[in-house]
Amino acid sequence: MKPFMDKDFLLQTETAKTLYHEHAAPMPIYDYHCHINPREIAENREFRNIAQAWLATDTYKWRLLRSNGVPEGCVSSTEVSSREKFQYFAESISRAIGSPIYHWTHLELRRYFDCDLVLNGENAEKIWEICNERLQSADMRAQGIIRQSNVQVICTTDDPVSELKWHKKIKAEGICPAKVLPTFRADPILNIEDEGWDNYMRYELGEVTDMDDISTMQDIRDALVKRLDYFAENGCQIADHALPYMAFAPAREYELDDVVGKVINGKGSPSKLAMEQYKTAILLFLGQEYARRGWTMQLHFSALRDVNSRQFAILGQDSGYDVVDTHNCAPSLAKFLDALDKDGKLPKTIISSLNPADNIVIASLLPAFSGTEYLGKVQQGAAWWFNNNKEGIEAQLRVLASISVMGNAIGTPTDSRSILSYSRHEYYRRILCNFIGNLVENGEYPADMKVLGKLVEDISYNNACRYFAF
Repeated sequence: MKPFMDKDFLLQTETAKTLYHEHAAPMPIYDYHCHINPREIAENREFRNIAQAWLATDTYKWRLLRSNGVPEGCVSSTEVSSREKFQYFAESISRAIGSPIYHWTHLELRRYFDCDLVLNGENAEKIWEICNERLQSADMRAQGIIRQSNVQVICTTDDPVSELKWHKKIKAEGICPAKVLPTFRADPILNIEDEGWDNYMRYELGEVTDMDDISTMQDIRDALVKRLDYFAENGCQIADHALPYMAFAPAREYELDDVVGKVINGKGSPSKLAMEQYKTAILLFLGQEYARRGWTMQLHFSALRDVNSRQFAILGQDSGYDVVDTHNCAPSLAKFLDALDKDGKLPKTIISSLNPADNIVIASLLPAFSGTEYLGKVQQGAAWWFNNNKEGIEAQLRVLASISVMGNAIGTPTDSRSILSYSRHEYYRRILCNFIGNLVENGEYPADMKVLGKLVEDISYNNACRYFAF
């Protein structure tokens, strides 16, 4: 029996062990997509206790607590003390056998708190004290965690109307060990079906672009260009889009003006077709702008959001009530990429679906839209969200290796709100090295450690450096 989470955790072969310890582990981290609040970094946030660091915003842990029958007042609110919340989590985590949350939790205990105890209800008080004492150290404030995690680039997720105040502060002070850059997240502009879209466009977008009247598609394009220019001035080179599903419904300009005018003037909600036509037009325009600027476009889809209406009314969005959705993404995704590619305006693109059944669809699209200007121009995003576990990562790597070129992959982001989540890179890299090690041990690839080591270093870090070229 192997010991729990020793130095060779998840590494089943000698090849895997060598690849991880000598090649993957030393590589820096390139976090090209996360939800960390840049204010935490700019202000070098200090955490009062481990519950604040772990449980305040982590919806993965919230879902685990709810699944164990913990009342909502002890999950996402401040009805109980931090110590009580931590106790509930300690008692719940023991039941999460096989969960990546179990692994991430114990990796974080080991890497950041020098604690090799196994968290449970009985020793929660001891671990609480160990972690809280460690959190008093200067290197456990936000920038210290980034430094000891060997993070070189952090790309946050930012509203198009954001002033980017905290990014400016980080750059001006020059004390953060990582380059912290904004990401243009155009969802509030795309989501014409959302209540409040008209107010957002008229007042928030209108105000930051000095446009008193946004009422046509061309007005929206003009506003977008202004915001893209502003983000570019502040170091942005990545955009991200969270879509319920991939749609492709081209429309004439007058049709688009009709739907924009109707919704922005409060005269009703768009039909499903009108919504898809509008989103298609916006995404095509943005894709062309990204290509012109040399930016990377990220597409995330197949998440069914906020399925619990009762809890949504209380807690709002991003509270841990999203699930995997299923759509046939192939026709629309292919048509969308082709519409940009045929005019030479397809940007670097990263495609991520929450539905694991889409793995083979996305992987098969990569060679169809490759380009000579970038190695791996169209990428399959790393196993995302509910797929970010041992089985999900292995499944995505297996499909990518089978029908595309895994050696061109750009590794994984954290996709997290927690600044302690950099252990997820270790988790991914161990699984990657084990996957490659098994192929070698099975005689499916030569045991050339020079070539293999370079391959692992590239996927872990080097490919992302070349791809984004910040």
